[in-house]
Amino acid sequence: MDVSQYLDMFIEESKEHLQACSEQLLALENDPDDLAIVNEVFRAAHTLKGMSATMGYEDIADLTHKMENVLDAIRNSKINVTTEILDVVFEAVDDLELMVQDIESGGDGKKDVSKLVDTLNRIEAGQPLDLAEDSVSATTEEALIEVVTSTGVQYDEFELTVISQSAEQGFNALEITVTLREDCLLKVARVFMTFEILEKSGEVIKTVPTVEQLENEDFDQKFTIVLLTQEDAEDLKAKVMKVSEIEDVKITHITDEYVQKYKQAAINENEAPPEVIETTIVPVANVTPIEKVSKEAIKTKKSASSNSNKTIRVNIDRLDILMNLFEELVIDRGRLQSIASELHNPELNESVERMTRVSGDLQNIILNMRMVPVETVFNRFPKMVRQLARDLNKKIDLEIVGAETELDRTVIDEIGDPLVHLIRNALDHGIEMPEERIAKGKPEVGTVTLRAYHSGNHVFIELEDDGAGVNRERVVGKAIEKGIISPEAADSLTNKQVAELILASGFSTAASITDVSGRGVGLDVVKNTIESLGGHISIDSTEGKGSLFQVQLPLTLSIISVMLVELDQEIYAIPLSSIIETAIIQKSDILNAHNQPVIDFRGTIVPLVDLKDIFEMKNRSNEEDEFQSIVIVRKGESLAGLVVDSFIGQQEIVLKSLGEYLQSVFAISGATILGNGQVALIVDCNALIK
Repeated sequence: MDVSQYLDMFIEESKEHLQACSEQLLALENDPDDLAIVNEVFRAAHTLKGMSATMGYEDIADLTHKMENVLDAIRNSKINVTTEILDVVFEAVDDLELMVQDIESGGDGKKDVSKLVDTLNRIEAGQPLDLAEDSVSATTEEALIEVVTSTGVQYDEFELTVISQSAEQGFNALEITVTLREDCLLKVARVFMTFEILEKSGEVIKTVPTVEQLENEDFDQKFTIVLLTQEDAEDLKAKVMKVSEIEDVKITHITDEYVQKYKQAAINENEAPPEVIETTIVPVANVTPIEKVSKEAIKTKKSASSNSNKTIRVNIDRLDILMNLFEELVIDRGRLQSIASELHNPELNESVERMTRVSGDLQNIILNMRMVPVETVFNRFPKMVRQLARDLNKKIDLEIVGAETELDRTVIDEIGDPLVHLIRNALDHGIEMPEERIAKGKPEVGTVTLRAYHSGNHVFIELEDDGAGVNRERVVGKAIEKGIISPEAADSLTNKQVAELILASGFSTAASITDVSGRGVGLDVVKNTIESLGGHISIDSTEGKGSLFQVQLPLTLSIISVMLVELDQEIYAIPLSSIIETAIIQKSDILNAHNQPVIDFRGTIVPLVDLKDIFEMKNRSNEEDEFQSIVIVRKGESLAGLVVDSFIGQQEIVLKSLGEYLQSVFAISGATILGNGQVALIVDCNALIK
């Protein structure tokens, strides 16, 4: 069977299961006695193991199997949960993530994890982690024993555990051996029909021969299906016998008592496996409660199945293609609007208005399809915080708020690394050591809160800590030392301006270089990345109480609303997200401060930036004209007035890249094609405000 077509699905689902493992392991560390959490991790690991084995990635399947053995020992109370054991399991999850990433990048997913496997084997055997490898060889061999029942079906330890646990929940394990007639021509069709009947009655956990062999007709006249079900064996036999060209159906009941004896027989080579009794299923005690539970479970399963059928996985590349096609439609829509306004044809105007409404709805649908919860980024941080806190010998509690907030996929892909830098900074520089916090009258455990929320056409991501805050004296001293500010300017800076000095390139207050910080690389990268996304970062800090980093991001980067303006008969676009308002002022209102033209904008001194000077245009503004058109833009709390020739109006435009050769053009973030076919450059307001 060709499984390459399922590779993308395997990678995505593997990431989801590994993320679930990480989240549940963190929860288990906080509540070591909750076996329900262990079961959740076990289920995620088991699913990953089965998927990996099916896809042929044996290294992932083997490592996951070893991890399952440890989890099984925990939930069977053979070993107790400790931080040291969880460290090893986390290491296994990390290695599995690396193996999946290798597959995603075109590799084979192989990795040498022999030392980790030995450690997992020692944990499973209940032995100290520092024992020599040869001291556990016997136990390791016992754990790897696979045995064959008298019916000819081979089970490993994990499959026996599944059968045993299913019995506890009122399910029966049945070996259903189907014999086809000698003259059966379409054996695969009979296998398929048998599967279709049995899968409606329970869960198939094993087949002999394998599914692939069955699909290739690589078997004689018999095949066996191991089914977990609550249905009566005779009823199942009657259903299967209705399939044509089936000669006989033999059902064997694998009881829990047999499983326990069977495990013991596997360990003792001199003891023969107990006899398996062919039987119909005898009703267990308390039948009525089990029936009630099973009906509720069936309803829940049907409901879940119904909901899952309403969602599908779509490759992001397909959405990108759809978005590109729609962008072309937006350009043509603008062209039609331009033509309609020139011809003044009522019918054409009506058709264009209808097209505008429909395409607007279509635009919203496409943009919503690309929206992804920031949870996909936030989910990786709890494990990272746990490890960093251990490395720094600090006690830190991470709180996540608003993880369901949605953001465009293109922004999601870029925001992960900046947030990693911010969190590492908060843990290393913000949160104090436990003894220092106690001395200050603070709780021993520091709190870092990561929250996200919508506001207008923006998403805000905030990182807040209750740590030491920004030390003004220390930051100013470092800034002066590195030449970022002059000693004279230091005294006039507000606390907020001082806090934002840490965003300067190469700035670091770390006393020494460590794996976490001190290299002068980090927050300047955060600032540059966020601004390249059309966003902004600000810092509020109170010394001794903590800091708040606020990141403002646009909802989407593909289609944006702009104000079109004219400069020397050329059209430029200024994003509406940066504009506060437009104004026409008298030239007599323009003042000078420090050789910089400024205006008084409602009590605030706002510097003016002449875009013709920025873009080195030859034709100057008409000196005789006593009025000046101004666009007031904002970057955080900083304002600027952009001087233009005239306003054209608002429009939705498609953001196009300038290409590799024009990436460094100052104050231009991209371009767009207008309805008349003319190219308009998009002004980068963030680059103009320093």
